[in-house]
Amino acid sequence: MTTEATSDSNNPSTANAIDAFVKLVVLSLLLACCFLIMHPFIMLMVWAIVIAVAIYPVYLKLRSVLGGKDGLAATVFVLLGIALLLLPTLALGGSLVDSMIDLSGRLNEGALDIPPPPDKVADWPLIGESLSHTWTLASTNIDGVLEDFAPQLKSIAAWLLYAVGGVVMSLIQFVISVIIAGALLANAEGGHRVFRAIAARLIGGDKGENVVLMSTNTIRSVALGVLGVALVQSILAAIGLVLADVPGAEILALIVLLLAIMQLPPLLILLPAALYVFSAESTGVAVAFAVWSVFVSVSDSFLKPLLLGRGVDVPMFVILIGAIGGMLVWGVIGLFVGAVMLALGYKTFRIWLGESQQELEGAG
Repeated sequence: MTTEATSDSNNPSTANAIDAFVKLVVLSLLLACCFLIMHPFIMLMVWAIVIAVAIYPVYLKLRSVLGGKDGLAATVFVLLGIALLLLPTLALGGSLVDSMIDLSGRLNEGALDIPPPPDKVADWPLIGESLSHTWTLASTNIDGVLEDFAPQLKSIAAWLLYAVGGVVMSLIQFVISVIIAGALLANAEGGHRVFRAIAARLIGGDKGENVVLMSTNTIRSVALGVLGVALVQSILAAIGLVLADVPGAEILALIVLLLAIMQLPPLLILLPAALYVFSAESTGVAVAFAVWSVFVSVSDSFLKPLLLGRGVDVPMFVILIGAIGGMLVWGVIGLFVGAVMLALGYKTFRIWLGESQQELEGAG
C-alpha cells in the first residue's frame, strides 16, 4: 500500500493535477477577496462607465475646444456635471422647504384660505362626489380635515422623509460617479484598449472589437432613446403645467421625468392635472392643456424610433425590451445593463442560427 501511495504521489500527472487545483483555489480566493473589496464601489463604477461612454462624443468636442488637453477637459466636465446635478436639486429643494414653511405658518395662524369647489367637480365620474365633499369641508374647517386624515398624513410624511433620504444618497452616488467618469474620460484611450483586450480574450479576434463597439453604441442609444425622450417629455410637460398655472408644476414635471424613465405614461400625472385645470381655468385653457397632455404622453411613440437603436445592428424592440426588463431587475442602471446584455444575447442567438459572418459582425 505504501509503495502504491508513493508511486501515485510521484506520478507527474497526479502532481500536475494537485498543482493546478492549488493554483485554482488560490486564484478563486484572490478573486473573492477582490470582489468583496470592490463590492461597495461596483454600482458607482458601472454608473461612471455608462456616463463616460454616453458622454464621450460631447467630451471630444469639449476637449477640442480646450486645445486637446484631456486633464482640463475632464475637470471642466466634472465641474459642469456636478453643477447640473446640484443646482436644480438645491433650487427645487429650497422651493419645497420655503413652500412647506409658508404652509405651516399659514396653518398655525389660521390664515390658510381654501376656496370652495366649483359645482361641476361633483359631476366628475367615480371621485367627483367624495372629492367635492372633502374639498367643501376643507374650505370651511381645515383643522377637522387634518384630524380626519391624520393617519394617512403621517404615513405620507414618513414616506416622503424616506424618499428624501434616498434622493440625497442617490445624489451623492451620482456626484462620485461623475468624478470617476471624469477620470475615465481623461484616460479614455487606455480604457478602450483594456476593454478591447478583455473582449478579445473572451470572444477572440475581431468579434471582441465588434462586441465593444456594439456595447458602446447600445449605451448611447439607450441614453438618447430612453433618458433623452424622458427629458423631452418632462420639459414639454413642464411648459404645459406652467402655462396652465398648475400648482407645483416643477414637482409634477420631475415626477413625469421619473415615470417616463420607468416607461410609464406621463398621463398618470397629467390627467389629474388636467382635471384640476378644468375646475380652475376657462374651458379653452382646459381643453388646450388636455390636448397638450395627450401629445406629451404619446410623443415617445415617434421620438423613440428616431433615437433608440441608432448605430446598433440590433432591432429597436430588442433594445427597448432589454432596457425595460433590466430596469425591473436592477433599477435605473438596468436600462443600460439590460439593453447591452439582451443585445449581446441577440447577437449570440444569431451566431447559433448560423448566419453569415459578414452579417454577424456588422455592429453598426
